[in-house]
Parts: sequence; structure tokens; C-alpha cells
Amino acid sequence: MRVLGIETSCDETGVAIYDGERGLLAHAVYSQVNLHAAYGGVVPELASRDHVRKLLPLLHQVMDEAGLTRDDIHGVAYTAGPGLIGALLVGAGLGRSLAWTWGVPALGVHHMEGHLLAPMLEDPAPAFPFVALLVSGGHTQLVEVGGVGVYRLLGESVDDAAGEAFDKTAKILGLPYPGGPALAQLAESGDPARYRFPRPMTDRPGLDFSFSGLKTYTLNALRDELAARDDQDQTRADIARAFEEAVVDTLLIKCRRAVREAGVKTLVLAGGVSANKRLRARMDEMMAAEGGRAFYPRPALCTDNGAMIAFAGHQRLAAGQHEGLAFSARPRWPMETLPAIASA
Repeated sequence: MRVLGIETSCDETGVAIYDGERGLLAHAVYSQVNLHAAYGGVVPELASRDHVRKLLPLLHQVMDEAGLTRDDIHGVAYTAGPGLIGALLVGAGLGRSLAWTWGVPALGVHHMEGHLLAPMLEDPAPAFPFVALLVSGGHTQLVEVGGVGVYRLLGESVDDAAGEAFDKTAKILGLPYPGGPALAQLAESGDPARYRFPRPMTDRPGLDFSFSGLKTYTLNALRDELAARDDQDQTRADIARAFEEAVVDTLLIKCRRAVREAGVKTLVLAGGVSANKRLRARMDEMMAAEGGRAFYPRPALCTDNGAMIAFAGHQRLAAGQHEGLAFSARPRWPMETLPAIASA
């Protein structure tokens, strides 16, 4: 079965084609970073309009790259939520329209399920069961995964997600948008021994996260240290390193608890923050010490993309799930409400 995947949940337009026998045939992503940089963050109306402009050209590009025509597509999957409502409706409207025109089934895919399953596009792929850490701009969640649609939420952020904290802290440090990658780059030249920031909510039981206080702590540290020191560039780098270490340590501590409580030896990391080099290195070390292994998607599939939507949609369409002519978008959508399928 060949599935066209469409992703338009926020500020990246993604289109891809996944084949159940041959794997990922083609995918393309257009990022709106330059469009939103002047505003320091995503402007929802501008994001929706840019999806309208870019979606059809990307569709033609991917079809040409895969050497396929409309007759070669057996299903269409599109992101139905969570995300920006206007942006979601652009992809949902086109996806449902294409499926009706081509006479194939269509399915709205959960954005975070797409991220969760993205590592399965790699070789080797993780096997069920596992614990997944989903770390993106808007979500930080730990999920016990028994199969596609078999999800148990173990913990989540009670305020800022890790990605939000990275972006907001980068702005505090005077770094350009998008802030997360810029902060990680600055942290590479920082001295890890100069500052130690708190690891929030790690001194108590549970698997929830909180990063808002860490962001405020960083703001106060930067203000105090810049006023007292002459080496301001190095101080910014050292503070960036301390912040990154605190986030990585916090995520690692919670992941170790989660895999032990779930009794599994496989950890999956997905979402934009999972591309962080320091995070990957530390998780590899931790899982090796636990006698297990961590899995990640390639960096290009960590951020929002159509490949993960095509793959997740394929799993459900191939199992017989599909939707009628009506379509909808859901800005909020608990992943644990998704129906299970018999196999991936």
C-alpha cells in the first residue's frame, strides 16, 4: 500500500510518500523559519497562508521524485491535530479533497503519533514495547507504548515544554529565532563546570516535567553575571551550557525512571529537541548502562515532516481504518484516545 502524507500543523510544510514494501519513496519539507524570524516566533495567520502557497508545489515535487502518478497512490494521510487550527485545515482540506478525487481512503493522523513512530522509518527500527520521550516545541511527554495506538501517558510538562524553554531561553540570551539550535550551538563553547543550574522536579517522585522555573533561573543568572563580569560572550556561552545540561539531565533522570518502572529496555526519542547532540549522547550512555538501547529518527525526521505522517497513516489505513468525506482539525487531541490496531 502506498500512502501520501501531508503535514501542516505549524510552520513546516511536509509531503511524503510511504510504500509498505519499499519504505519511504520521497519526502520534502519547506520551513517557514525565515518568514517568522522577523516576529521572533510563529504567526499563525502567516503560517496558514504559506502552507496554501507551498503545499501543491511540494506535492508535485514529491510525486515527480518518486516517479508516481495519482493512480499509484492507495491512501492519503494528513495531520489532523494537535496544532494551529488554520494551518491544520489547509493540509486536512487538501488531503481529504485529493482522496475523494482519486477514489482512495483518507485518514487524519495525530501529529505526536507521527513523531512517536518516526524512528520506525530507520534501520534497525525499535520493537514494541518501549518507552517514548516526545520532546518538541509544544510537547514534552513520556509514553509507554505497547503497539500502534496502545499508549499510556506516564508524564508530561506541567508548564513550558522543553522545546519552548530552549526557544525562550535563547531569546533571553539574545540569540536569533529559532532559538533551540542556536542555544545548543552556543553551549558547545561553554564551560560545563562554571555554573550548575537546578534540575526541576527530579527531587520528588513522578514523571512530570516543569521547565518554566529553569527559564526564570537562567534569566536571573544572566542578569547577575553579566553585571559582574567583563567576559560577557563567554558568560553567555557558559550559561547556555548550564541551561542545556540542566534540561538534558532532567530528561535523562525521568527517562531512567520511566524505563525501569515500565520494565523495558528500549527508549525512543522523537520530536525536534531529540536532534540535540548532547541529549542523544547522554541517553545512549544511560540506556547502555541499563542494558538497553535508545532509538532516534535521523535529524531530518526529528522536526515536523510528511514522512512520519505518511508512515503513521499507512499503519492505520493498512489496518482498515479510514474516515468519511467529512474532515476536521483538532488543536488539542489527547494521544491516549487513539484506537489501537492489531499490528504495526
